[in-house]
Amino acid sequence: MLNMVFLTNSWLSSFNQPGLCITVAVLLHYFLLAAFTWMCLESLHLYLTLVKVFNVYVPKYILKCCIAGWGVPAIVISIVLIVNKDFYGNGSHSESNPFSNFCWIQENLVFYTSVVAYVVLIFLTNTAVFITVLLQIHAMKSRTQERSTFWKR
Repeated sequence: MLNMVFLTNSWLSSFNQPGLCITVAVLLHYFLLAAFTWMCLESLHLYLTLVKVFNVYVPKYILKCCIAGWGVPAIVISIVLIVNKDFYGNGSHSESNPFSNFCWIQENLVFYTSVVAYVVLIFLTNTAVFITVLLQIHAMKSRTQERSTFWKR
């Protein structure tokens, strides 16, 4: 959906309908945040699978993942819309090219807090999980080598 909204964004913004542009910008923002949220959930699933291998039963795990994956971005979007729906709009980057219009976030502060900070937080989480998984795999490899050396002797 992110790709579909992104590809149709410029065409839809050419209609010069403020409501349509706000809707497209909200959808683009939502699906972008949802994609990153699901990426974070995938890294947490990797952590549960490779580090916490045993005794990891989470009741209604898929339901909880769906609520987090689709709900957290919806909360962020709702907050932005409650504060001011005019943060979204049609931004022309070039007066000479009418096809350069794009429906997106118009305020830099809103962009940096609701997109950049969100992505950085997910990137840091994924990096921490990745390092933890690598350390766990390295520790397992070291234990396996120690056991094989012991049995060879």
